[in-house]
Amino acid sequence: MGRPATAAIAKKLRSHALAYPETTEAFPWGESAFKVKGKTFVFMRADPDDLSFSVKLPISQKQALALPGSEPTHYGLGAKGWVTLRPTAKTSINVLLAFVDESYRAIAPKRVLEELVKKGA
Repeated sequence: MGRPATAAIAKKLRSHALAYPETTEAFPWGESAFKVKGKTFVFMRADPDDLSFSVKLPISQKQALALPGSEPTHYGLGAKGWVTLRPTAKTSINVLLAFVDESYRAIAPKRVLEELVKKGA
């Protein structure tokens, strides 16, 4: 994919994930983990020449798995609705951001989701 595209997509994914209420970023295993109330909703590895990220997709799992370079997340997470994606410059950023949104909503506690409704998101 190349560094400029990888870096731009990673930057957008990161800023989008951090915009959600009560989200923090941790760095286990050399990758970013975006968490809401201590529960991870995005794992992201952004290397100079490669980007991959994993999200929980209870609704869009089949759509995500149809994208080139995607696969069920390893370590048994794929069976629980997690998908690992390797976007290219041609992958719609809006689709990727929608996957992050779905994952956040699947993981976040009900009280935190109510904050989104209050904000109109």
